[in-house]
Amino acid sequence: QVQLVESGGGLVQAGGSLRLSCAASGSIFSINAMGWYRQAPGKQREWTAAITGGGSRNYADSVKGRFTISRDNAKNTVYLQMNSLKPEDTAVYYCNADAVAWDSSSWSRRDFRSWGQGTQVTVSS
Repeated sequence: QVQLVESGGGLVQAGGSLRLSCAASGSIFSINAMGWYRQAPGKQREWTAAITGGGSRNYADSVKGRFTISRDNAKNTVYLQMNSLKPEDTAVYYCNADAVAWDSSSWSRRDFRSWGQGTQVTVSS
């Protein structure tokens, strides 16, 4: 199993910055892609940014040029640096990861797609 724990959310004024972190734990053999999604009140969850195991990055158009995704493979952690925040960035931010880990229920290694519990980001105008 793979557990993801996010941190770093909070309240910030428009134009400010926040850095989100998401640490993966468990009996992990490898982590491939990691990413961030967000869900604003009354809206569907939307993809925000992703980074592959090789470090290739992609961003939603709404955050391109303002957000930067990075990862520390030694710490199994992904980050989201958010600059020039806007009120429309207000949402619960979730990280996810595609990993190969030990599954104690089947006593074998398998692929997992795991999600964190979410962290609230609120941007005031």
